[in-house]
Amino acid sequence: MNQQLSLRLETSADHEIVEHITREAFWNVNVPGCDEHYLVHLLRKSPAFIPELNYVALLNGEVVGNIMYAHTKIVDSNECIIPIVTFGPVTVVPEHQGKGIGKALIRHTLGLAKEMGHRVVATYGDPDYYCRFGFEAGELYGIRGSDGLFSPALIVLELVPGALQGINGRFYEGDAYQLDPVAAEQYDRKFPPKEKFETPSQKRFLELLSQSHP
Repeated sequence: MNQQLSLRLETSADHEIVEHITREAFWNVNVPGCDEHYLVHLLRKSPAFIPELNYVALLNGEVVGNIMYAHTKIVDSNECIIPIVTFGPVTVVPEHQGKGIGKALIRHTLGLAKEMGHRVVATYGDPDYYCRFGFEAGELYGIRGSDGLFSPALIVLELVPGALQGINGRFYEGDAYQLDPVAAEQYDRKFPPKEKFETPSQKRFLELLSQSHP
């Protein structure tokens, strides 16, 4: 049977399933366990959240993916604030990964973000994956993380050509992305128990972290 993919805005009725599929998608991927489902829970309540870019993907009417965006900023050396947007997490349930669902969510919402007048997107992710959407290393533009370090995982995209010209500084994801590990662990207890263990993808995550530099 052919599977039909569709995208639409998330509704309140989707909240529980989106948190569930986010947990399934990220469990043991970057670290043993995950906290991305807790991030999803908090992000919806954040004043930085952009509901107009909060999309779910459906296969034959079943929610199998999600993407969320938030307002954020780059602060330059003169303490000037450049408003930009970030996205994440990008979720696709494991059994449907590799089918272009994440690609569809990202391309659709990047187009909408541009139509809404946003000029730059910055996020943390695997550059080998996000380069296909035009993302480049923040270091190429002199953009560091909030810790003052360049990271290969910090990637940026000009939605408007030249939008980053003459701009450099520190990228701040925002308060919503700064999770309390204790609170995240407590929130996870609301879900069915899952085993935590090491995976090859965690080594890739640690490799990217180890390449951060001044």
